[in-house]
Amino acid sequence: MFADLCEQLSLWAIPFIMLIIPLIGYIRRVKIYEAFVEGAAEGFQTAIRIMPFLVAMMVAINVFRASGAMDWCVDALQPLLAFLGVPAELVPLAIMRPVSGTGSLGITTELLNTFGPDSSLGRIASTILGSTDTTLYIITVYFGAVGVYKPRYSLFVGLFGDMVGFFGSLVFCKLIFGM
Repeated sequence: MFADLCEQLSLWAIPFIMLIIPLIGYIRRVKIYEAFVEGAAEGFQTAIRIMPFLVAMMVAINVFRASGAMDWCVDALQPLLAFLGVPAELVPLAIMRPVSGTGSLGITTELLNTFGPDSSLGRIASTILGSTDTTLYIITVYFGAVGVYKPRYSLFVGLFGDMVGFFGSLVFCKLIFGM
């Protein structure tokens, strides 16, 4: 019953929002179309402003992977992570997740296709994907878009959060799924 209710709510959520926002604007006498066009223009300007940061980040990711640095990092971290009980197949995901969401999604998809979504590796990889973030991407693009050039402790805190999310995913998956 609850699942059916949630499914019906999810079907009507977007149409309801698409109706209620203009209705509230009309009631408050907001020029809805003009406000929409103004917001779209600001969004376009933001996209132009962050474009150099996106290009730089994409080039850096491709250089990182194509140069063999990714493989070197995997090889260097493997003994330590093996000692900690981290499966070797998850090492590339741990390295790529802070750098690229698309790259880490590709690695996770590969793991799911190879081992299956209900395997221990599939469950852990999926949990890692949901528990960590693309820290370097965020710092590069978002900070660049608003003009923050000295992120101070953001890099350390973000990468520490990613590490906690990674190891927390391992622990919780082992506790919940008994792996």
